[in-house]
Amino acid sequence: MLGTNLLWFDWLIVVGVFALMLAGVLVSRGYMRGIADFLAAGRTAGRYVVSVSSGIAMLGAITMVNLMEMNYEAGFTQTWWGFTMGLVMLALTVTGWVNYRFRQTRALTLSQFFEMRYSRSFRVFAGLIAFISGLVNFGIFPAVGARFFIYFCGLPTAFSLGGIEVATFPVLMILLLGVSLFFVFSGGQVAVVLSDFIQGLFVNAVFVILLVYLLLQFNWTHIAEAMAMAPVEASKINPFHTSHMDDFNLWYFLIGVFGVIYGAMSWQGTQGYNASARSAHEAKMGGVLSTWRTLGQSTAMLLIPIVAYTVMHHSAYAPIQESVGATLGQFDNPAVQSQLRVPLVLTHILPHGLIGAFAALMLAAFISTHDTYLHSWGSILMQDVILPLRGGKPLPPKQHLLALKLAILFVAIFIFFFSLWFRMTDFIAMFFAITGAIFAGGSGAVIIGGLYWKRGTAAAAWASMITGSGIAVGGIVIRQIQPDFPLNGQEFWGLAMLASSMIYVLVSLAGKKREANMDKLLHRGQYDTNHEIQRGEVSARGWRVLAITDEFSRSDRWLYIVTYAWTLLWGTLFGVGTFWNLTHEVNDAAWMSFWRWYLWLYAFISLVVLVWFSIGGVRDVRDMLARLSGMERDVEDNGVSRKSVEVE
Repeated sequence: MLGTNLLWFDWLIVVGVFALMLAGVLVSRGYMRGIADFLAAGRTAGRYVVSVSSGIAMLGAITMVNLMEMNYEAGFTQTWWGFTMGLVMLALTVTGWVNYRFRQTRALTLSQFFEMRYSRSFRVFAGLIAFISGLVNFGIFPAVGARFFIYFCGLPTAFSLGGIEVATFPVLMILLLGVSLFFVFSGGQVAVVLSDFIQGLFVNAVFVILLVYLLLQFNWTHIAEAMAMAPVEASKINPFHTSHMDDFNLWYFLIGVFGVIYGAMSWQGTQGYNASARSAHEAKMGGVLSTWRTLGQSTAMLLIPIVAYTVMHHSAYAPIQESVGATLGQFDNPAVQSQLRVPLVLTHILPHGLIGAFAALMLAAFISTHDTYLHSWGSILMQDVILPLRGGKPLPPKQHLLALKLAILFVAIFIFFFSLWFRMTDFIAMFFAITGAIFAGGSGAVIIGGLYWKRGTAAAAWASMITGSGIAVGGIVIRQIQPDFPLNGQEFWGLAMLASSMIYVLVSLAGKKREANMDKLLHRGQYDTNHEIQRGEVSARGWRVLAITDEFSRSDRWLYIVTYAWTLLWGTLFGVGTFWNLTHEVNDAAWMSFWRWYLWLYAFISLVVLVWFSIGGVRDVRDMLARLSGMERDVEDNGVSRKSVEVE
């Protein structure tokens, strides 16, 4: 049952990484002493911990399979358009778009904010929609992860137990989900943050090693020749020759850009991290640091599938093509074949040691996402649906914790059976887009309007959410009945966002004019009873233009300036390059030279970032544990919103 692709020292790496994660969980057990600790780590996390831990929580095993699947199809081309995404993300992070104001509300969940801003009935409705959307979206995670481990590690598809042949697939899902449940039950969000931080450092280190190894090991000429085999207007090299690419094209990217702005904090799979930072400023700085944290991850997830594509298409690798093709031929489902193609190639091209490291990376990614998502969706079910239906009457702390754990267990049981029975028929990215839109299609307007517009009304929130979820559900039904329908999952999401935004504005303006007390909602001025707004050196007007306020220390300013410079550099390169390509014909050889230079630059910077974040993160963990050890708990700080904030 140990598998044929990993040697004993590969397994030793996997066991060693798991032992480190387990140690983090066991340490956390002594620090989880209240409901706010279970839900939001007592609001004690510093910027580096928030950045690293939430980053690996969002980069799960299924996300990496998704990125490998997507970049295998798209090649280098989406990365070019992604340079504009960097400018958008910079604007969002440096201004603290949505995240900063949400943290100011001190809500423990998004739907608790909905109650504070709109009404309890809307909280229940929105919480239920978020839960259903997330649960269905989460439903395929165990299947994709377990299938990866079976074929990457070379595990048998069945084994004998007491003379009875048992399928490996469901047993492995149970084991992996069981570990994730243990992590959550042991220390709630405190355990999730600590274990995710350990996993995040390891994963980022492996990404850097993989980048350097693949760049040194593989012949760049082979990569260029394989990429050039794609059809002329479905290029995997030149982003300006992709008009015949059906799914991962320019429209896919543009909708994604709008979705990042519109849907900020809409997706609640990692909602525990939204409230875990020790202040709104630390949450904002954690977002800025994410600009640097993602460099190694995104570059590795670009290069790995491109190398796999080269192996599967260049004549120099014919024996590997034959072996991988034989394994994929066992499946009659094209979606499953697409998910397994790159992992199977990796088993042939990585040396032992790196195979073990990649298996450990995927295990860490699987657990980090599952413990985070189990915590999030279980908490949303209990905090935003069940408890508000009780009229907001709080439970005693021990009963409250038990209820949260039972809700989390229910989520685990559901996704196990969903994964066991559901048949994937589309790319993972398209499934994510359309299932996520059940909630995220309408929630963006509700969140942004509630945090930034005092005229936004409860009626508008209801109308917007119903519109967005209705379009998304309709899209799911249509795609099941007619898989070749002209609109894909991403495009249905775009339609839902556009319609919901218009409905929110129109209904708010058409209703009776009422203005929310935004200072009370955001705990500003006389309502800042917790004194969370930090004061550093007073910022001059010039600094404020750059979104640098009085809360910034000197080192914070430098971080902002360097981040601005880095992002603007790539934005300028994108602008100049786009103009040149629109006025001149640039050949594939020039593009391949650019991509090679790009990969090496990012590999080097990723190494620097790894050292930087390791030092800052260890310091933050130490400070976080010290705060948890010494702080007093408020038993009424339980997210039930028993003191409803009247903002209208």
